[in-house]
Amino acid sequence: MTTRCVDEFPRQASLSRRAVVLGAGAGAASLIAAKSVPLVRAQTAAPEAVDHKITIAPTSLEIAPGKVIKTTAYNGTVPGPVLRLKEGRPVRIEVTNNSGYPNLIHWHGLMIPSVQDGAVEEGSPIIEPGASLTYSYIPKPFGTRWYHSHAMAMTDLAKSTYSGEFGFLLVEPAAGDPGSYDREVLLAAHHWDGHWVSMQDIKKGPPPDNGLEVMYHATTLGDRMLGHGEPIRVREGERVLFRVLNASGNMGISLALPGHRFKVLALDGNPVPTAAIVDVLKLDVAERADVIVEMNNPGVWVFGSTDDEDRGIGMGIVVEYANKTGEPSWTAPANLKWDYTVFGWANAASAAPDETIDLKFEKIPGGRGGYNRWTINGKSWPDTNPLFAVTEGKRYRLRLNNNSGDEHPVHLHRHSFEITKVGEKQTSGVIKDTISMPRYSTAEVDFVADDPGPTFFHCHHQDHMDEGFAGLITYRP
Repeated sequence: MTTRCVDEFPRQASLSRRAVVLGAGAGAASLIAAKSVPLVRAQTAAPEAVDHKITIAPTSLEIAPGKVIKTTAYNGTVPGPVLRLKEGRPVRIEVTNNSGYPNLIHWHGLMIPSVQDGAVEEGSPIIEPGASLTYSYIPKPFGTRWYHSHAMAMTDLAKSTYSGEFGFLLVEPAAGDPGSYDREVLLAAHHWDGHWVSMQDIKKGPPPDNGLEVMYHATTLGDRMLGHGEPIRVREGERVLFRVLNASGNMGISLALPGHRFKVLALDGNPVPTAAIVDVLKLDVAERADVIVEMNNPGVWVFGSTDDEDRGIGMGIVVEYANKTGEPSWTAPANLKWDYTVFGWANAASAAPDETIDLKFEKIPGGRGGYNRWTINGKSWPDTNPLFAVTEGKRYRLRLNNNSGDEHPVHLHRHSFEITKVGEKQTSGVIKDTISMPRYSTAEVDFVADDPGPTFFHCHHQDHMDEGFAGLITYRP
């Protein structure tokens, strides 16, 4: 086995995503004040101790009786082990790749140097099958982050984010967590057993020239399908903090808990200015929500998808009050609306940007049996390298235009951004790293160029990213 340390590798930002992988073997505080802390690590003769060890390897996951998913996972569990790190305290994580394909881990939502971020486009090293690599960085900002594969999957629905390679990464505040809740429950959603299909042959809507898309036959919220796992057992009067993550490869989710409401404390790990109370949590791929639920309606309930089909193939989990039994109850919520702006400041203007950049997202249909391609301003990766250049310390406004009939969760690596406009609604104060762009929609987000180094920008749908929806932001010298 080959063991390497991440900072022993040169930058490779000029290589394309496809060339690197195939050639290898087939926060809120960050936007306002935080600066990236370059990692300077002394080299010593003896190997340094590691804080965590992760092995990527095949596993069999039983999500329901007789329903076994052959996948790859971290340390044999799905989700992988919860990594609880302290903000500002250096950490070393050794990753061994026994997945059978070139792989690497992206530390989603952290402001860390490009070479440790876990994206080959930024210069992070790939981990060959059978090899090990030690990531070493200073975690920040605090909040609910996560980690997942950032390998290329292309048409293989068993690889990368289609697989069980994901887990929660919780960065605890340096000052400590005030803990205004009684319990913490972590729930990750995922879609399983995917197949490429021509949607225009199955339902009305997709155009005749649309390319292949993925249809799934099973889902989980937690580690098992709805009705086949242990319930979340609660007591009346408890305040439960749910940290909810959409870890699917390319499917958004909408969740509800009948008889209860969600008080949203944070989105993508960053505290929101207005802790609004909502009936539904809508999370696109890679999005997270920290919510408080007051357990004040005793019974046995389904915490699950508002989509009957999704819930029917497993997207949900039972919430059971003490001393209550019976069949879990489900009632569809009356209000399915989800609006980022309710969590922000409606009347407070954002700071003026130093530069505004327009980005338009469009699809090149692949035709029946083919695969769709995706463009940003008319170009697909790797022709979007670089996408644009920034100057350290400047504030940039991205005017995002989704000119396609598909939803896109757009993710910015190594930075956080502030949502300043959704459609025609002005807002401020909501800090995220991923924004959901519904079909034929617009939004504006601001970010400060405060973490020098190549920075990847892409749609978090695995198939969209693999087929061109990506670009590299570079820093000027």
